[in-house]
Amino acid sequence: MARRSTSKLQNAGAALHRGLYRLSRGRFLGRVGGLGVLLLTTRGRRTGKVRTIPLLYVDDAGGYVLIASNGGAELHPAWYLNLQAQPDATVEIDGRTVPVHATDVVDPDDRARLWKRANEGYSGYDGYATKTDRTIPVVRLQPTS
Repeated sequence: MARRSTSKLQNAGAALHRGLYRLSRGRFLGRVGGLGVLLLTTRGRRTGKVRTIPLLYVDDAGGYVLIASNGGAELHPAWYLNLQAQPDATVEIDGRTVPVHATDVVDPDDRARLWKRANEGYSGYDGYATKTDRTIPVVRLQPTS
């Protein structure tokens, strides 16, 4: 049996952050280091349940870029796997909800540029990359409306 990609502690932390983020309409926990924080809502690929998680993002060309690091774990994060199964999702930013469509950044130059920007805002990403053999996905969320 495969290990779960999130722990109970991670789920509890995400619930706390979600609540604080929503209560403050993104003003509290709206930035961490040099990166913004958004709430990503996906549909569970196996359960069909709606899942919302706070994530760091890089604002780029009118879209939002996420790093699917999962703290350097060998498994991709659940939110990434959910987006692979259903790339249409929503994000909450500054009290507004935006429908988005997710795609992996596959162009090597674009990926390197976005990885660098993300790592400048949160230096942990380079450390996570050294902890895992998987290629950590870089995901672009493009607003659909």
